[in-house]
Amino acid sequence: MNILLASKSPRRRELLSQIGVGYITADVDVPEQHNPTELPEAYVRRLAMDKSKAGSKVRPDLPSLGADTVVCCDDVILEKPAHLADCKRMLSMLSDRTHKVMTGVAVCFGGQQWVECSITEVKFRAISDNEIEAYWASGEPCDKAGAYAIQGLGAVFVTNLNGSYSGVVGLPIEIVSSMLSKLEIPIWNTAE
Repeated sequence: MNILLASKSPRRRELLSQIGVGYITADVDVPEQHNPTELPEAYVRRLAMDKSKAGSKVRPDLPSLGADTVVCCDDVILEKPAHLADCKRMLSMLSDRTHKVMTGVAVCFGGQQWVECSITEVKFRAISDNEIEAYWASGEPCDKAGAYAIQGLGAVFVTNLNGSYSGVVGLPIEIVSSMLSKLEIPIWNTAE
């Protein structure tokens, strides 16, 4: 059985393919508005569930998987940078510090719902202003939470990681595989 991935993220597609899960995608329109009183973990859980529910409306015959990722430093949520100054603000805040990457994951199917959150601590080395400008010029940070991609050029900033690497990329596969097992959806599915 395939699942519906309620996301346009190529990284999430790659991670599902990596563990052999069949899927189709739907680009769902879910507003990503943070409520000022909402804790970061509650925020990503809510958005993941909202995306999963929106996917269920598109294809109610398939389990719908939704996910959302944010980077947090000093309880400040760092989403996608809007411009170079925003990227500089974020990467300067993360420079030579440890931050948290939170990815909420939700699955809805047949009246059942599950939602969990992966929290990973990531330590960055010191990053110079010149490095930040060169990194922005690469185009990579433009659509990434916290203005970096651990699976790309941004890996050069990382000195330590405590938690789920795939969660930092955008889909903690250890959580996803556990959720899908509840629905008896196989991973490592190599059947054509």
